[in-house]
Amino acid sequence: MAKHTAPPRRRHSAQKHTSHKGVTLYTLGVLLVAVSVLLSLRFWPRRIVDAVPPAAEVESPAVSEELAVPEPQPVVTTLRFSATGDNLIHEPIYSQAARRAAEGEGYSFDYCYMNLLDFYAQQDINWINQETLCSKELAPSTYPCFSTPGECAEALYRAGFRVFSLSNNHTYDKGAAGIAATLRFWETMPEDVITTGLWKGEADYGRIPIQTVDGVKIAYLSYTEHTNGIPRNSKMTANIIYTSQQDVMEQQVRAARQEADFVVVGVHWGVEDSHNITQAQRTLAQSLADWGADVIIGTHPHVLQDAEWSTAADGRNVFVAYSLGNFLSTQSKPDQLIGAILTLDLEQTTEPDGSVHCAVRGPKLHVTVTHYDAGKSNVRTYLFRDYTPELAQAHGVRAAYPSFGYDYIRQTAQTYINSEFLELA
Repeated sequence: MAKHTAPPRRRHSAQKHTSHKGVTLYTLGVLLVAVSVLLSLRFWPRRIVDAVPPAAEVESPAVSEELAVPEPQPVVTTLRFSATGDNLIHEPIYSQAARRAAEGEGYSFDYCYMNLLDFYAQQDINWINQETLCSKELAPSTYPCFSTPGECAEALYRAGFRVFSLSNNHTYDKGAAGIAATLRFWETMPEDVITTGLWKGEADYGRIPIQTVDGVKIAYLSYTEHTNGIPRNSKMTANIIYTSQQDVMEQQVRAARQEADFVVVGVHWGVEDSHNITQAQRTLAQSLADWGADVIIGTHPHVLQDAEWSTAADGRNVFVAYSLGNFLSTQSKPDQLIGAILTLDLEQTTEPDGSVHCAVRGPKLHVTVTHYDAGKSNVRTYLFRDYTPELAQAHGVRAAYPSFGYDYIRQTAQTYINSEFLELA
C-alpha cells in the first residue's frame, strides 16, 4: 500500500502577502508626503514673494554708489611767499666775493647766502629788495654811491630769488650810465626773473609786472621816498616813482588790482636806524591797501620795524611789514645786523560756481643775523634759529659793541616785533 505524502508547504505565498502589504503602506506614505508638500506649497510661495519687494523697489548699494554724483568742491591753491630786506653790498662783501672766485676771475657771492638755501627752497616765491645797482659793466663801488657786480644777482637767483625790487634811495647812484647798465644786465637774466620799480618813462607806467605761479597771478610794484638828493636827468633811460607821486601810484595799484589775483607793493620809506614807524608810513600803507594792495613790504630803515594787519576800504585784510631791516651788509651797528624774512601764504579759492576769493594767511617774521668775523671778513647771513651763542660771541661787531650777543638779538626782535608774527625758533 502506498504511503500518502502531504505536499510541501508553499512558503512563497506568505512572502507574497507580506510584500503586498508593504507596498500598500509605502504607497500610502508617499501619498501623505505628496499631500503635505502640496499643502505647504499652497502657502510658501506667497510667503516668499511677500517677503521680497518688487524688483523696482530693490536697492543695490553698489549701483547707487556708482551712479551718485559727488558734490562739487572748492579748488584751493596756496602759494608760499617770502620777502627779504635790504641786500646792501659794501666793499668787504664784493672783495670777499672776488677772492672766492674760481681762478681769481669774476666774483662768487654764494657763500653769503648758503645758510638759507633750504629755507628759500621751501617757498614758492622769493622777493628781495636789491638795494644796489647790479651790472657787469661798471666797476664795483661802495658807500655812498654803490655799484655791485652782476654775479651777486646771479647768486641770489641760485639761492631761489625770482622777484627783485629795484626802487630805492640808491637807484640813481651812478646816474644815466648806472641805469643803462643795470637794465642791460637784468635783460640777460633768465626769463622767470621779475623786476619792478624801474619804468621807462610815463608811457611805461601802465605796464604792470605780473608773475604767474600755478595759475595764480601776482602783480609787483615798488616805490621810494627819495633818491638821496640825486634827481633824474634827461639821459636816464628809466626812472623810479616817488611816494609823493600818489596819483601815479594809485593808478598803478588800481590797475594791478584788476589784472592780478594778488598785489604786492614794496615801499622804501621811513627813518634810517629808527625802529619807530612814522605817521607818514601808516597813512601811505592805508592808502595802498584801499587802492588794492594785499601785501605791503617796507624797506630802508636798515633795522626792524613792526608789522600789522590793515583793513582795506573793500574789507580785505592787508598785511603790512613796515621794515624788514638789512639782509646782508657790513654796517657797523648791532641793530643794523638784525633783520627778518617775511613769509605768508597767498591763498586762492575757486568755488564750484566759478567765483574766486583770495586771502593772505599766516604771516611770520623770521629773524635773521648778518654775521662777519673780525675785520668784517667772511660775511654771511643766518636765520636766528640756526645761529648760536658761540657765533654771536665771535661776531666782529663786538670789538666796538661788546654788548652784542645771542640774547641781545633775541631781545631786540622781541622788543620791536609783535609776538603774533615773530618767529625765532
